[in-house]
Amino acid sequence: MHTRLVCEVELQDIETAIVDAILAGRMRPGARLGESELARLFNVSRTRVREAMMGLQSRKVVEVRARKGWYVVDPSPEEARFVFQARRVIESGLVAALAPPTREQCERLRAHLAAERAALDAGNQHLATCLMGDFHILLAQMFGNPMLAGILTDLTARTILISMLSQTAVETEASHDGHRRIVEALEAHDLARAARLMIEHIDEVEQGLDLAGPRADAAEELRRILTPAPPPPARVPEPLSR
Repeated sequence: MHTRLVCEVELQDIETAIVDAILAGRMRPGARLGESELARLFNVSRTRVREAMMGLQSRKVVEVRARKGWYVVDPSPEEARFVFQARRVIESGLVAALAPPTREQCERLRAHLAAERAALDAGNQHLATCLMGDFHILLAQMFGNPMLAGILTDLTARTILISMLSQTAVETEASHDGHRRIVEALEAHDLARAARLMIEHIDEVEQGLDLAGPRADAAEELRRILTPAPPPPARVPEPLSR
């Protein structure tokens, strides 16, 4: 029994460390996760690392590529749209079902908004993006349902990966403003308005990202670059003048 519990803790440690690194913006989309390197880092077997990667794969945080290994997911435009659709449904329902926040909870939300504002004013886009994600996890924690908090943690991690690909400082500023409006509605105990504002906020974030179409295929781009240009057409000699 003791051995099994230790194994579960090891798996959880590996998964938590990788998700936390994504939430903190330290891992970018498509980052390779070598089994040998992770095994040395966590002082576990490669089998244990592989089990942790399979757990993260089921959470849609990492993916395996044939004969290449494990990688942090690099969300496609279609996958990004699914993420935002899921967030609209889950987070609007979560906010609508919240109990009116206590004074301590409101103070915690205000402190988080202040941290967002400080990061924006300092021009720290990296920190601001991570704090924007933390805001949503904080709301899930206030709800008190660990299952919902876990789901939103994974969705937020995927959103941060999407934001790394295309979010700008202007869009981060708009996200902060959306968070401020949601907190004001919660402080007024207007949960229905807070839920509407949450949907508007997620809509704004999605619309601010460049998800208009599929990304360029890397193999096709390489073929385009390396394919020799066609030879110029043969020049027809001019007739000799008499």
